Amino acid sequence: MKNVITRRTSLDDLEKLQKIGRATFEETFSESNSEENMKSYLEEGFSKEKLTAELNNADSEFYFALLNEEVIGYLKVNFGASQTELKDNKALEIERIYVSKAFHGKNVGQLLYDKAIEIAKEKGSEYVWLGVWEENPRAIRFYEKNGFVAFDKHIFKLGDDEQTDIMMKLQLVNLKKEQLTRHTN
Repeated sequence: MKNVITRRTSLDDLEKLQKIGRATFEETFSESNSEENMKSYLEEGFSKEKLTAELNNADSEFYFALLNEEVIGYLKVNFGASQTELKDNKALEIERIYVSKAFHGKNVGQLLYDKAIEIAKEKGSEYVWLGVWEENPRAIRFYEKNGFVAFDKHIFKLGDDEQTDIMMKLQLVNLKKEQLTRHTN
């Protein structure tokens, strides 16, 4: 979509972030999870206190995807000790890319993904990694299409349900070499 822009969020965006976070998580996962587990996760994971702490964390950044000032998706990236697992200073974690269902298939997710890669390159990251629920084939295909490969698994707790996330990685060093090869041929 041509008119979609990305913008870094701040504490002033707390309510908008909470709204898009809850809405997109619910759209994505409510059919596959119990109402109790969803309610518990949405209340804890998107509480004003938790989001305020995340927005104030110097090693985490949020970005909105905006269409005519309407928030239609968002991105969260983590560096260093803020990463949920690896905590590698040479890496960037994409913790969240979520897009409102009405905008699926319109390249909004790709725009947010491209923003994450741009940030990783600016920070000098050697690779980007993320965790994606094994029951989310749409997201897995998206990341595979963008060059990610599975390298491990971890447990993600949604309420009282332990779920398996596939951990995926993209080496940026290889990406640069491939881009150079394409430009010299």
